[in-house]
Amino acid sequence: MPAQDGRIYLVTGGTSGIGYESAKALAAAGAHVIIAARNPQRGQEAITRIRQETPDAHLQFEALDLADLTSVKALATRLDSALPRLDGLINNAGLMEPAERGTSADGLEIQFAVNYLGHFALTEELLPLLQKADSPRVVTLSSIAARARGAAINFADLQFEQDYDASLAYRQSKLACLMFALELQRRSDAAGWGITSIASHPGVSYTNLLPSQGRSLPPLPFLFQTAAQGAIPTLYAATAPDAIGGRYYGPTGLMEIRGPLGLARVPANALDAQAVARLWSVSEALSRTHYPSSPLAD
Repeated sequence: MPAQDGRIYLVTGGTSGIGYESAKALAAAGAHVIIAARNPQRGQEAITRIRQETPDAHLQFEALDLADLTSVKALATRLDSALPRLDGLINNAGLMEPAERGTSADGLEIQFAVNYLGHFALTEELLPLLQKADSPRVVTLSSIAARARGAAINFADLQFEQDYDASLAYRQSKLACLMFALELQRRSDAAGWGITSIASHPGVSYTNLLPSQGRSLPPLPFLFQTAAQGAIPTLYAATAPDAIGGRYYGPTGLMEIRGPLGLARVPANALDAQAVARLWSVSEALSRTHYPSSPLAD
């Protein structure tokens, strides 16, 4: 990783798993890292652990509940008044397959809200800060679940109110993340925002995501990566000089579960222009945000 001295990154869900490993690596490279998550105690514990390895790490915690759009806006407001710019936004936080259908503070299916819509809104709110950086990047985490059987945007029942299926709702949320990342780059190019948007996925990595939802870890553990290995595509997308906007990076081994870094396969559903445009419009309405159609004001 290139030296990151002086650069400022925000990592959502940076208290554990891929987010924690991303925050730790960025801090070790000299970046100022903002860990944004729900639990302040876990945030401080993460900062303490990172400083045990990098004593002079420049870290701060900010409260963020992606399931509450008021919290998303509040964070953006605080950062806008406190930061000179934002060099990188890593949309990492996620929730996977709760046994029962939950809803966000705004009444939305919880996986759609946390994994996707909260990040959609946060990115829009932080566009002015991102534009103040020389070469800002937004990295949004998707998943191999985005191309699993049944992965689609269920416009007829977007919030799974009629027939809840935790796996399908998760796949929908991660497909939406991928569609968002690719469309954000297209819109940035068209409107002249100067923002590079890249998607990544960690393969299958040992994190607390599954156990936190009351699920057992998958079988055949030797097939899977550590969380640190799983963070490599995200870190590459966020920092590598040759990472390309509008691309999707991940492991390239067996079924993209693990292996060397490379370009991940983009499912056909993520390239459906009509579905992408419809999802974007619905997302703006649900999140009460509006992305500009022209260059951002200085």
